[in-house]
Amino acid sequence: MNERLIVLAAAAAVLLGGCAARHSGGAIPQAALGNRDRVPALTGLRVSGNHIVDGSGNPLHLQGVNRSGTEYACIQGWGIFDGPSDAPSVQAIASWNSNVVRVLLNEDCWLGINGVNPLYGGTAYQNAIVAYVNLLHSYGLYAEVSLIWGAPGKHQATYQPPAPDEDHSPAMWSSMAATFKNDPDVILAPWGETTVNWTCFMKTGCANQAKWGNSYYRTASMQQAVTVMRGAGYGGVISIPCIDYANMCANYLGSSWLKSHPSDPAGQLVAEAHVYGKNSCDTVSCFNATMAPLTKQFPLIFGETGETYDGSDCGSSYISTFLPWADAHGVGYEAWTWDTWGGCGVLISDYNGTPANAWAQWVKTHYLSY
Repeated sequence: MNERLIVLAAAAAVLLGGCAARHSGGAIPQAALGNRDRVPALTGLRVSGNHIVDGSGNPLHLQGVNRSGTEYACIQGWGIFDGPSDAPSVQAIASWNSNVVRVLLNEDCWLGINGVNPLYGGTAYQNAIVAYVNLLHSYGLYAEVSLIWGAPGKHQATYQPPAPDEDHSPAMWSSMAATFKNDPDVILAPWGETTVNWTCFMKTGCANQAKWGNSYYRTASMQQAVTVMRGAGYGGVISIPCIDYANMCANYLGSSWLKSHPSDPAGQLVAEAHVYGKNSCDTVSCFNATMAPLTKQFPLIFGETGETYDGSDCGSSYISTFLPWADAHGVGYEAWTWDTWGGCGVLISDYNGTPANAWAQWVKTHYLSY
């Protein structure tokens, strides 16, 4: 997703100063959870061949949303969530027939480093994220827990840089893995979007491709992430993105996800692509050439998808081709984003789940019909 749009939206949230936007997270009282008698209990998820399956081995069709806010509110010093994180807000997500939510993390906030306010970082942040994930599960929603904002050294993680950093990301991955190792209903994602090449991102890390400001920094690789997460006791599903903002999965810079992905002794990797209109790969013909071969060997999810990456179009001409292609190829998807920033780059106009625009209405209708 366009990082400038996220930063601008976050700034708007601060200026508006709504009470809901400054919810600090934490444990949620049982009495607030409401009546969930009709919600089927989750049975876990895992990779089997080229499918994600449930605890009984049935293929899962994942369809859901991103919930942005937990990557930026904490580092800006005004909260953990942007908007409510309570039971009614989660029930609204489920009312679209969603079954997965992508929860976005900030490295500094999770680790409690680089000057993060302790009210919103470290243990407080981790507890809030875990409580939210548990609440999602109670409404029949799986969670993809994804690190997307990080920073090297003493810099604050105020946006998503080109790749994870060697300074802090391995500690982050280890902590994420230890935290969720006993939760079979999560997917862990060690990174969101990268602009470095296949070898640097997937295999070795590098010191000459990723910059913070004007200076290069040493990156950490996806192979390192898998190794660290397995070493911390996490045996579940790990999502590994493609490169070029997670949009190019093959026929790019001389390699592909299939040729470059990390090795995993647990055999629990899924591929992740981010797909928006106006991306380099935003047509069915491109999906057929670069993603369809991947789906024959590994599960694939669209970890982010929307009408256009820059929020410039409220119509549904792109999304109405993306999701049917995904359905036909067993690909799950998480639409961007369940937030009320306004404009064409979001799904909702309020946290009751009112669609914000034409493409969001198309997504809701599609989800409810599946």
